[in-house]
Amino acid sequence: MTTYRVGYIVGSLSRNSINRLLSKALIRLAPSELEFVDIPIKDLPLYNYDYDADFPPEGRALKDALARVDAILFVAPEYNRSIPGALKNAIDWASRPWGDNSFTFKPSAVIGTSPGKLGTAIAQQSLRSVLGYLNSPQMNAPEAYIQYRPDFFTEDGEVLDDDTARFLRDFMDEFGAHVTRVLTVLPPAR
Repeated sequence: MTTYRVGYIVGSLSRNSINRLLSKALIRLAPSELEFVDIPIKDLPLYNYDYDADFPPEGRALKDALARVDAILFVAPEYNRSIPGALKNAIDWASRPWGDNSFTFKPSAVIGTSPGKLGTAIAQQSLRSVLGYLNSPQMNAPEAYIQYRPDFFTEDGEVLDDDTARFLRDFMDEFGAHVTRVLTVLPPAR
């Protein structure tokens, strides 16, 4: 069995991020062939193309981290019916300079949690549009819009609700299958 390194990006910068809790739960429930690496985004300056000729260390570290993983899992909240600015900023850094897009042929999945009944449905559609443009093969189903409740997760990522645990385990199993399918057809160049 092949092991794949999955970088996960939590779109919230909050210390008390409920999406960080969700990421811990997803890692606990993931199939054993997926190995997870946190890819932090909080220290990135705001992107502008003046940096393209000489990336700062934070931008280079992000691109290096993405180069070392086989797939990306985005775990993100919804801010004002879209993705958080910090996440979009990280994506902009990773996709530049022109011709050096870190997401090309890198399998991805999108999930998020929010207290609202719609979960993160609209933000995920926005993120999917960006990832499609960046040529990242996306897992399109199952979609996962998790309405957060404090009694769903412990601080270390244990899922307390059986139905939610089953759904998240199925999501991660499908993500593992998606990564395998994509990388069988488009093996990473290392």
